[in-house]
Amino acid sequence: MKTSTKDKEKVTQEIAERLIQASVTPEENVMKDLKTSPQGISENEAKKRLEKHGKNQIAHDKPPAWYIQLLSCFKNPFILILLFLAGFSYFMDGDIEAVIIITTMVTISVIITFTQEFRSSRTAEKLKAMVKTTSTVSRQSEQKEIDMELLVPGDIIHLSAGDMVPADARIISSKDLHVGESALTGEAMPVEKMDTLPRGVLELAGAKQNKPINALELNNMCYMGTNVISGSATAVVVSTGADTYFGSMASTLIGKPPLTSFDKGVKSITFVLIRFMLIMVPIIFLVNGFTKGDWWEALLFGLSVAVGLTPEMLPVVVAGNLAKGAATMARNKVVVKRLNAIQNFGAMDILCTDKTGTLTQDKIILEKHLNVQGKEDNKVLEYAYLNSYHQTGLKNLLDVAVLEYADLNHVSGVETKYTKIDEIPFDFNRRRMSVVLEKIGNGHTLICKGAMEEVLGICSHVSVNGRIIPLTADYTEKVQLLVNHLNNDGLRVLAVAIKETEARDEAYGVKDEHDLILVGYLAFLDPPKETAKMAIRALKENGVDIKVITGDNAAVTRKVCKDVGIKVNDILLGSSIDALTDEQLAEIAEKTTVFAKVNPLQKARIVKVLKTKGHTVGFMGDGINDAVSLKEADVGISVDTAVDIAKESADIILLEKSLMVLEQGVVQGRITFGNMIKYIKMTASSNFGNVFSVLIASAFIPFLPMLPIHLLIQNLFYDISQLSIPWDKMDKEYLQKPQKWNAKSVSRFMIFIGPISSIFDITTYALMWYIFSANSVDHQTLFQSGWFIEGLLSQTLIVHMIRTEKIPFIQSTASAPVVLLTSLIMTIGIYLPFSGFGSSIGLEPLPLSYFPWLAATLLSYCVLTQLVKKWYIRKFNEWL
Repeated sequence: MKTSTKDKEKVTQEIAERLIQASVTPEENVMKDLKTSPQGISENEAKKRLEKHGKNQIAHDKPPAWYIQLLSCFKNPFILILLFLAGFSYFMDGDIEAVIIITTMVTISVIITFTQEFRSSRTAEKLKAMVKTTSTVSRQSEQKEIDMELLVPGDIIHLSAGDMVPADARIISSKDLHVGESALTGEAMPVEKMDTLPRGVLELAGAKQNKPINALELNNMCYMGTNVISGSATAVVVSTGADTYFGSMASTLIGKPPLTSFDKGVKSITFVLIRFMLIMVPIIFLVNGFTKGDWWEALLFGLSVAVGLTPEMLPVVVAGNLAKGAATMARNKVVVKRLNAIQNFGAMDILCTDKTGTLTQDKIILEKHLNVQGKEDNKVLEYAYLNSYHQTGLKNLLDVAVLEYADLNHVSGVETKYTKIDEIPFDFNRRRMSVVLEKIGNGHTLICKGAMEEVLGICSHVSVNGRIIPLTADYTEKVQLLVNHLNNDGLRVLAVAIKETEARDEAYGVKDEHDLILVGYLAFLDPPKETAKMAIRALKENGVDIKVITGDNAAVTRKVCKDVGIKVNDILLGSSIDALTDEQLAEIAEKTTVFAKVNPLQKARIVKVLKTKGHTVGFMGDGINDAVSLKEADVGISVDTAVDIAKESADIILLEKSLMVLEQGVVQGRITFGNMIKYIKMTASSNFGNVFSVLIASAFIPFLPMLPIHLLIQNLFYDISQLSIPWDKMDKEYLQKPQKWNAKSVSRFMIFIGPISSIFDITTYALMWYIFSANSVDHQTLFQSGWFIEGLLSQTLIVHMIRTEKIPFIQSTASAPVVLLTSLIMTIGIYLPFSGFGSSIGLEPLPLSYFPWLAATLLSYCVLTQLVKKWYIRKFNEWL
């Protein structure tokens, strides 16, 4: 039984409410509800709960067995039609040649498709292979390591630096706990966690305010899929597996993915061609039946025309193009999991991207070290370095950033001039820490570093140009303005303050943190990737709009966008999205470039509504919170360092950090699409022209213009000539804008360009009838041989006419494989009537006087096609 999107969203909402309830409920009541204690549950009770709740693992789609994958390759409607025609030909007429030709085409197509997708899926499976993860748990007071999958609600777990949080859990006790939640929320900075009730949550939960509580912002809860950066904690497991917040998102990924623009495009064009075939074949059958009187021969001829009308090599050419594209991208360190995503890459006109880890390095760096006047000051950096260097607690990302920056700026080493006397460690209430140092003969120096408002509250003076002046209300306001300006630039700010005292033997404590002198600020940033700005500029030049959708705050996002060259007109916050209908959101989303503070389901909703406006949407992300959007998008892009669920949901995985491979992927996608559409338009227009030619011949000529076997062989040769198309080049002008499937464009092209070939088919009829006297049943083989060669050569030559908007061979030349293969097929086509095989299938040698007429016909065909091409481009502003 399938679960609807609304039902899945309802489950996620219920889980969020459960987390909020666990957060605001007193600890003893949480323990009582879960029927556990600080000593943990027993092993017997754990087994019972494991049976009830299931293993602590998330749901995911398993790759199909190889034989299922092979059978799915036959789902293409053209392949099914060809298999039907082959079976019909065999059982009704015993036509082995037709069966061999048709099954050869089908086999080539299926082998290429299956081989490439099977190989890609296996590569992707290796990429996302997970190692076994264990957790430290207390059961009846005994601490032990168990497989993470065996955790159950009520288990008491112990977390320390480096651990992955194995389930959604309420913190019982903690010490200096910082948790990295970027994979779940998009917030780059580690989040402080504690065992007390979240500040303000009880008030928000009351009836006084209607503002909703974000279930991912509870600071006494830890979430499955996040990781411990520093500190330690003991927590009680509230929910496991699919009942966790992470698990609820994973469940939305199960099942058949939504149709992409590739799927819709191929489907629309497929049915245009099938409808055309279903209309024209009966007409040809009836005309031949009435004019020739042999209904059985008319039926076989009609079936041959059906095969000719069916672009039977479409699956082969599409699979070949996609496989060629995948091979090219693999050389650029890109794994293509789903072949169809390559064309979607080329059609993409909007790329939605997460910020943290995709546009940014997901690494905190010290961006500025300023004095109170906002100027760079190495003394501030020196104080900050001494504080971070001498603290003995677990160093968080901010301390690491200070130490790395100081090392690069040659400040490290200054610690040798000082002796550490004491330390006042960090705690969550003070949100600061201090060290006390002695410089020989100069008394003691207390250096404090911490949250801006906490440090400012214990300062009485400020250092300005070496002078110590009182920290007045006016100066406090100036300080706040400067800090706000830094915050608006997306920087996280810490304050640095000092206090000079006489040397003493008495220990230092929190009581000594008063009357400090504010000396400056440290500003931290999650910097953009080096290639982000170049990649975004290149994508814009290729007609791809960039939209940033992140769980991070607006100020930080605005700063990153500015640094990478994304223009920010307005920022839509997640809190505003839920009040909008899909239609309203779609209108706003088209105009908005930045979405901040959004949750995972809101991200996916933005992608979905953009698709309803006719856009081909790509999404790039690497976190748990990006997984739903990756699956919803036309093309999901992730990186090999992403979390497993993101790699599982993605269509394309980048194996290197450079974002420039995105631009290469877009161009490769457009080359792939261009070569596919070449084949479709070549075949559709050529087949349409042949139908007119066959209709006219059937009505006025007393014999078949070509035998069924001639049509099949001509069609096979023509299709073989097009097998080189995946290796063809595309004009630069074509690659500069997104390319999409357009069934109307194919129909129009077929109607306007197809009949050109009929004109020269009719002149060939006249040539064979009047000049070479092939105007009776006795001379029908000469007539059929003449049209066989002219038809094959004109069809093959048209490859060069249609592949470019320019003048072929002069302004644009096909790639060497295309030139060689088309030349080879034309040579074989001319030789065939002179061969023993040609004689065996009813062809005969043509007189040499035929060939000057043939050359004149082909030249005239090329000139007329080029003239019509110029008119067509002016009128419809398109070609391929």
